[in-house]
Amino acid sequence: MQRPSARLTRHERPVTWLGANFWSRTGGPLMWRSYDGEVIDAELRVLRDHGLTMTRSFFYWPDFMPAPDRLDDDMCARFADFLDRHHALGMTTVPTFLVGHMSGENWDPSWRGDRDLYGDVWLVSRQAWFARETVRRFAAHPAVAGWLVSNEMPIYGREPGGSAPPAPRETVAAWAQLVVDAVRAGGGAQPVSLGDGAWGLENSGHDNGFRLRDTAELCDFLGPHVYRMEDDPVRQHYAAAWVCELTGTYRRPVILEEFGVSSDFASGPGAARYYRQTLHNSLLAGATGWIAWNNSDYDGLRDQEPYRHHAFEMHFGLTTSDGTPKPQLLELKEFARLLDEVDFPHCHRAPADTALLVSSYLDTPYPFTRAEDRAYVQQTCRQAWVSTRLADTPAAVVRESDGPLPPGVRLWLVPSTKQLLSPTWYDLEQRARDGATVYVSYSPGAHDEQRGPWYAHLDELFGVRHQLDYGLLDPIEDDEVVLTLTRPFGTLPEGARLTFRTAGARAFLPVEPDGAEVLAVDGHGRPALLLRPVGEGSVVFCTYPVEHMAAVTPRVNPESTATLYDALAAHAGVHRPVTVNDPRVAVDRLVHDDGSTFVWLVSQAPAELTVKPTVTGARLLTLTGAPADTITLPPYGVRVLRLTLSPR
Repeated sequence: MQRPSARLTRHERPVTWLGANFWSRTGGPLMWRSYDGEVIDAELRVLRDHGLTMTRSFFYWPDFMPAPDRLDDDMCARFADFLDRHHALGMTTVPTFLVGHMSGENWDPSWRGDRDLYGDVWLVSRQAWFARETVRRFAAHPAVAGWLVSNEMPIYGREPGGSAPPAPRETVAAWAQLVVDAVRAGGGAQPVSLGDGAWGLENSGHDNGFRLRDTAELCDFLGPHVYRMEDDPVRQHYAAAWVCELTGTYRRPVILEEFGVSSDFASGPGAARYYRQTLHNSLLAGATGWIAWNNSDYDGLRDQEPYRHHAFEMHFGLTTSDGTPKPQLLELKEFARLLDEVDFPHCHRAPADTALLVSSYLDTPYPFTRAEDRAYVQQTCRQAWVSTRLADTPAAVVRESDGPLPPGVRLWLVPSTKQLLSPTWYDLEQRARDGATVYVSYSPGAHDEQRGPWYAHLDELFGVRHQLDYGLLDPIEDDEVVLTLTRPFGTLPEGARLTFRTAGARAFLPVEPDGAEVLAVDGHGRPALLLRPVGEGSVVFCTYPVEHMAAVTPRVNPESTATLYDALAAHAGVHRPVTVNDPRVAVDRLVHDDGSTFVWLVSQAPAELTVKPTVTGARLLTLTGAPADTITLPPYGVRVLRLTLSPR
């Protein structure tokens, strides 16, 4: 199936954004009060000279709109100069209206009072007026590349930890519609989005009133803000990519609108590694734009809010406070060079015939279900998706809530799943009957309310007879679960052992085969992996929640789920022209409009690694045309190669 690869367009030409969120070091959010055009010129030149072509900029709302019906002309004149300086350097910017929230502080116009930002009709009209009037002033400027309604409005609209409940979905959607319509009414023909961080229910499982589904129908692109802190290096490196993949299911271009690290939280080499991994992994997950947080450090603003009380916010810069490039800016420069070398605006994702099914219980609040169910789905599917990357079997993400399952999938992955809709279970069986391999692993769920598998026809689907006792779990007795293959399967020989660290929901599903063949047994000789032939395909069932156990285990990746997925891909006949027999290296592809194929090798090894890729029906070459039969990757390194047909 075709993985999402939408791209922003202006005047029918593809657009790739590579830039930085911008506050001048002269004032941070208060830069418009202490505006210094010469300093801004210097700041922009450093970015441009390192391959960046745009910024995201901010109308600091209290300064730009000092009264409910007035724009500040001096502030607007300074912003016009800001735009002119971008244009003179061949750069563009995306202005953001409602700021609002920034870096650990919320700022209101003095006239707001305690009015609700979403639901008060008068205040919403003032926000729409502000957007319309600023757009009227600046929409014709060639340096304006797009528009953003807010900066992280879920935080500004409902402060974390406060007693106010989330705004109703309908109220948030109406607010968004009115402000976006105001942008269009002001003459804004450029792409527009909300600037909300893509933190809605569909990505996080947390209901903050925003819905990606609503935003996608209203806006031209979707913009995740990702600052995850993980307990596993590989999950950390894929954190932003996973959010981009989930966001891309709504068929809008995905711009990684904010990402980055404070130098207080990461060393120079650590920050460079995080940037490298985030940039390449999110590109392979469908992102077509990247806006780093942010351009500069702010040591000179230590006495100013928010830096006085959020000291680490001073050091997210791509440069130091004197403009010296930091290692992460050098990573962006190399990334920009590579995008140019592969002609990225004319590349798209390679089709995938593996699909990861995300339960609709993530994004749909069904009656008498609990929020823990949503968080469980998000966490478990993220770990499973990471394992598909490490198995060189990058999967398309399919949301159950999008309706009937799509065709063209050889391997369906349903990881550690407690809940799907009843029709979906029957649909999966039909996909197996039509020739696909359907893999499901058991889950007892995240809490004790109606604990157990909500499967429509468990025994028949998997060819087993379950041995559950009502209301009780069958505990996993061992600190490690060891599955031993009783026959060859895919890439696994008979006798192969898969080892999983036990964690989280320490429960398995006791079964007896009833039509299914046992592929592997656990350390107590019990069926643990079973295969039931169905029509032209098969259903493979794992009685242990292996993905869930990995998802809650620190520093676990790469782990044996990737090895299992590799075997499943071989069994299912998944198309994989290039693989590497080392789960520390992930392989994926982009295809150019002219038919050329570029292959990414991304290492998750902390030391230098030499690998010999397995290539089917083709050859790997470097981008300069030299043979690339053996590849040496630096620690956490990335190599991009060209795939060519082998001569007959």
